Amino acid sequence: MKKTKNPFMQFFASVQLTLFTFIVLALASIIGTIIQQNRDPGFYVEQYGPNLARLFEILNFRDMYNSGWFLSLLVLLSINLIVCTIDRLPNVWRMVVQDNLDTTPERVERQAQRQDFLVGNDPDGAVEVAKSVLGTFGSGVRQAALGDGTILFVQKGAWTRLGVYVVHASVLIIFAGAIIGSLFGHKGGVNLPEGGTTSAIYSFKDNQPIELGFGVRCDKFDLTFYDTGAPKEFRSDLTIIKDGREVLKKSIVVNDPLDYGGYTFYQASYEPRNETMVRIVNETTHAEQVFVVMPRREISWPEEGVSFGIVNIQGSERTGYGYKIWFTDKQGEPATFWLTENMGGKVERPAGNYTVSLKRRYATGLQVAKDPGVWYVYVGCMAMLLGLLVAFFLSHRRVWIYVARQDGSTRILLSGSANKDRIGFAKEFNALAEKIRRNDSLTRIKETS
Repeated sequence: MKKTKNPFMQFFASVQLTLFTFIVLALASIIGTIIQQNRDPGFYVEQYGPNLARLFEILNFRDMYNSGWFLSLLVLLSINLIVCTIDRLPNVWRMVVQDNLDTTPERVERQAQRQDFLVGNDPDGAVEVAKSVLGTFGSGVRQAALGDGTILFVQKGAWTRLGVYVVHASVLIIFAGAIIGSLFGHKGGVNLPEGGTTSAIYSFKDNQPIELGFGVRCDKFDLTFYDTGAPKEFRSDLTIIKDGREVLKKSIVVNDPLDYGGYTFYQASYEPRNETMVRIVNETTHAEQVFVVMPRREISWPEEGVSFGIVNIQGSERTGYGYKIWFTDKQGEPATFWLTENMGGKVERPAGNYTVSLKRRYATGLQVAKDPGVWYVYVGCMAMLLGLLVAFFLSHRRVWIYVARQDGSTRILLSGSANKDRIGFAKEFNALAEKIRRNDSLTRIKETS
C-alpha cells in the first residue's frame, strides 16, 4: 500500500514554492532598488505624484525591506528550505554512507557504465589486477566475497551530494545575519563640521539620536573638483576619541570607510557652511589658535591682545575664495589685506609678527552603520559559493569490479555510475577499462560486451 505523503510536507518541500518565492523576492528587490528607500513622504509625492505615493504607503514600498510582506516572503523561503532539507536529506545521507559492497551481481550489471571481460583461469590474479586498476581511480579500495566471486568497490566525492544542503544552510545563515543586523544594528548619519566633535548619530528611520559610546572629530575636510566644476573627491580626516584619548586617526574617502567599535563611517556627502576657519600663529611666542569666523564679525584673541574679522569674500568653491582681512593688535592703525584660501600670509605689527591662514569651513556628511550580523552574512556567502561549486561542478562517482569464474575462464565485470557530469565520468571509466584490457598479467583477453 502506497504511503500518503503529508500535505504540509508536500507543499512546503515543493520546488515550485521555491521558484515562486525566489521570483517574487527578485521582483521586490528590483522595486526596492528603483524606488529610493526611507525618504520623507513628501519626496515620493514630488517624485511620483500623490496617487503612486499613496500606493507606496499602502504597500510600504518606502521601507520595503522591513515591511511585513517582504519579511513574510523571507520566512516562507526559510520554511521551504528547512522542510526540503528535512524531507530529502535522510535519503541523500543514506546514499553517502551506504555499504556499496552489499549488492548483487545483477545490480552491478545494471549500472550506467559497464564493460565485461573474459580472461585466463586465474581469479586471484584478476582480483589483484582489479585492485591495482581501481587504485588509480581512488584510494580506499574495498573488497568482499559476493556469490561465487569477489566484488571490489571504490568511490570519489560521496560528500558532494551534500552540496545543495550547504546552499540551503548558507541562505538561512544569511537571513539570520540580516535579522540580527535589523534587530540590533543601527543606520544613521551626521553632518560634522570641521573641528567639531560628536558622540551621537541620527537614525535614518526616525531621526532620533543614537549614542556611539565614543567621540568622532573631523580634523579637516578637503574638496577637489574636475575641470568641469563637478566635485572630484571629498576627503575627511577623522579622529576617534575614547575616554578623553585619541585612539584612532584615518582619512576617509568614498569606498574607504573608517571602522571602530562595531561602527563603520562612510564618506557620503558634504555641506559648505557660511563660516571660515582662521589659523593665527604669533611668530615670536609661537602661540597658535584656530578660530571659526562668520563674515563681518569681530573676533578677539585676548591672550595675544589681537582682534580681527573678515570684511569681504570673493570667489567660488571651484576656483577658491579670496578673503579681505581686518587685523589689529591695539597698536597703530588696523591692517587690511587679502588672502586666498589655504595660502598663508604674514602680518607685521608693532607688537610682533603673525602668520594668518584660512579656508572655507565644511561639514562632512557621514553615513554610519552598525551591523552585528554582517559576519554571519559573510560566512553565509562563502558557504553559498562553496555549496554552489560542489553542487554544480563536483560529482559522486562509483566504480565496481566483479571477478568470478565462468566456463573455465575468469570474468571481470567493470561497472560504474555518477550522479553528475556523466560525460566526464564516461571518459574516466573507459580509461579504467583500457587499463584492464592492456594489462600484461591477464592472458587471452576477450571482450564480451
